[in-house]
Amino acid sequence: MYHPAVFLVLSKALDWFVEPLAWSLLLGLGALLAAARRRSRGAAALGALALALLVVFSLPPLANRLQRFAEAEARDTSRPGVVYDAAVVLGGASEPAVERLTGGLELNEAADRYVRAFELVRSGRVRHLLLSGGLIRADAGEPSEAERAAAKLAEWGVPRDRLVVEGHSRNTRENAVLSAQVIRERGWKSLLLVTSAAHMPRALGCFRRVGLRPDALPVDRRAGDGRDDGWLPRATALQRSADVLRELTGRVVYRLVGYAS
Repeated sequence: MYHPAVFLVLSKALDWFVEPLAWSLLLGLGALLAAARRRSRGAAALGALALALLVVFSLPPLANRLQRFAEAEARDTSRPGVVYDAAVVLGGASEPAVERLTGGLELNEAADRYVRAFELVRSGRVRHLLLSGGLIRADAGEPSEAERAAAKLAEWGVPRDRLVVEGHSRNTRENAVLSAQVIRERGWKSLLLVTSAAHMPRALGCFRRVGLRPDALPVDRRAGDGRDDGWLPRATALQRSADVLRELTGRVVYRLVGYAS
């Protein structure tokens, strides 16, 4: 078992190395070194490979296929008619760097996690929302993502006594460990896990590893039918490819270190 702080640092470093941009930069560096040693063929081959990687992973159809693959395992196992004791809503849907400037909750592409959480309370499908999400680097007195999300949901009309905050977790493993403590303290039995579809397999594995068996409600699906995808390289497609590759790598790493079943 790895120390949590060490694992956090190593995992963030690994994030960069699984991006196509990182591969292209390293290959480009290799091309420069080969050129400096007068190995023109090797330099040309490495340079061409670096460019090819950037182009291929920037193609919208490929990025969409990768996204669809990452989301394929996510199944909605929520049970109609069941009123859950709590929905566990995982963080990762806000932009802390922007929030330090604005002072409020600034949502990103994963905002659907909180929108669906609000809908669950409003429709009476859950009694409580457990918001799980802290900050990797927090300034003194800085609110966690979970605290900011709770404040926003309260503004939307969710009663405060139905909002429970876990604001210390910094990754999916800690989401599961710290949420499990809250859940057992409160005696909740029926649980619904809410997170992005691509993230759900890893998240569900972490919660099962700590002895919980929540139903799953995957949200924030991003794979489309592909009909609007063009074949020109796009920076947005490159970013999507990188996000998916990080998530798929995360699944492997979490299983290897025993964090997910």
